[in-house]
Amino acid sequence: MNGNPSTPLRLGTRRSQLAMAQSGQVADAVRAVTGRPVELVEITTYGDVSREHLAQIGGTGVFVSALRDALLAGDIDFAVHSLKDLPTAQPDDLALAAVPRREDPRDALVARDGLTFEELPDGARVGTGSPRRMAQLNAWARTLGKEIETVPIRGNIDTRLGFVAKGELDAVVLAAAGLNRIGRSDRVTQYLEPDTVLPAPGQGALAIECAADNAPLVAALAQLDDPRTRAAVTAERSLLAALEAGCSAPVGALADLLGAEQSVTEMRLRGVVGTTDGTTLVQLSTTGPVPASHHDALALGRELAAEMLDKGAAGLMGERAL
Repeated sequence: MNGNPSTPLRLGTRRSQLAMAQSGQVADAVRAVTGRPVELVEITTYGDVSREHLAQIGGTGVFVSALRDALLAGDIDFAVHSLKDLPTAQPDDLALAAVPRREDPRDALVARDGLTFEELPDGARVGTGSPRRMAQLNAWARTLGKEIETVPIRGNIDTRLGFVAKGELDAVVLAAAGLNRIGRSDRVTQYLEPDTVLPAPGQGALAIECAADNAPLVAALAQLDDPRTRAAVTAERSLLAALEAGCSAPVGALADLLGAEQSVTEMRLRGVVGTTDGTTLVQLSTTGPVPASHHDALALGRELAAEMLDKGAAGLMGERAL
């Protein structure tokens, strides 16, 4: 972290309301630990301008590449990403300097008339841009003895909420963390528990990235790292990587720390892969000691992925990430 202490650190962020809110929170934290001013640099990514559905454009890296290019070009000093958008392979020249404490990882239902998922009528139209959500929501509906129509949608949070408010859809499913971060949690009609709908790997967590060779900045940003969150998301992303699946694949994963706050001894990792129509799901879990190292967290994810592949997960993911 070189230069005049009064020179602002440049934080690269996407332009969306959610990205700006997340980055603003990180900027405040960085100011507190470094004593340096921080300015937001807005960057447009391919995922922001493309109108194609994420499953069509591949998902992996579409919200990240432009920020990483700006980092490598020296146009910004560090970047903030939604961790679930990050490709699982970390470039050697960039450091994942901090993973702050995770927000609520769950998905949330916003439905008309305050309905829960169980109360939605047969044939209800539910909007989501995520094959992972489609697979689990359709499977859940079947267990309730009904069918729903999952409708692919794009757009920012308020656009998606508008589909329900205008009566175009009966409900939409969004990440609870995003709704919380922009003050829209009052619109939630039901939080979807992980026992029913597993979130995306890394959902609810942020990633703070900078150039790997900027050791002072890496060290300063590391003060914002939450070791438990990092261990959990490392295990989840290791599962995703071992399945050779991109972040638009129908894969859900969540690592929980088990035990009382002061005596956490075990981590449970749950994973799911399914066909988007919900007719077939492979859902498994494994429990082990809380990872003592990055290597241990990676191993937990690989272990569960191997079990899922043995149960036929590969055939449920469509095109796999190479």
